[in-house]
Amino acid sequence: MGDPKRQRKRYETPSHPWIKERLDRERVIMKKYALKNKKELWRHETQLKEFRRRARRLLAARGKQAEVEKQQLLQRLNRLGLLPADAALDDVLSLTLEDVLDRRLQTLVFRKGLARTMRQARQLIVHGHIEVNGQVIRSPGYLVLKEEEGTIVYNRNSPFAKESHPERVVIEQAQKGEAA
Repeated sequence: MGDPKRQRKRYETPSHPWIKERLDRERVIMKKYALKNKKELWRHETQLKEFRRRARRLLAARGKQAEVEKQQLLQRLNRLGLLPADAALDDVLSLTLEDVLDRRLQTLVFRKGLARTMRQARQLIVHGHIEVNGQVIRSPGYLVLKEEEGTIVYNRNSPFAKESHPERVVIEQAQKGEAA
């Protein structure tokens, strides 16, 4: 029999699936961030919509509880590295999908130079070669907190942890070529 507590879908699909402009925009983002499928894109889009929806609701709300919730939302977005510490609710409304995608573990592994390409970054994560804060994270879509950013390294049990690993040598040479 199935699980009595059924998993809820964490994303909303587009209301009009075949709009060419949206499809083209999604294709560009999918390629840039090497996402596996549209579901990943939609999950982060939905997350962003939720942040914005809460911000709009809190802008209209008054009272003590609204102030508490406002601080909680801003603190959460600050911890995720999406907003600076002195941000206001209006800044939440100006967040873009790219801001959220830039905080994914996959993107940060690539940007830190632990992988040659976004696709390779994804593979390293899924195969357990990357750890964050001493924990192996196997989800490329994991949103990295600001304080965890400096702790993204190769897993100590991974062959990549050795400086002499052939692929790691290639990655480091590629970085030096870009820097020159």
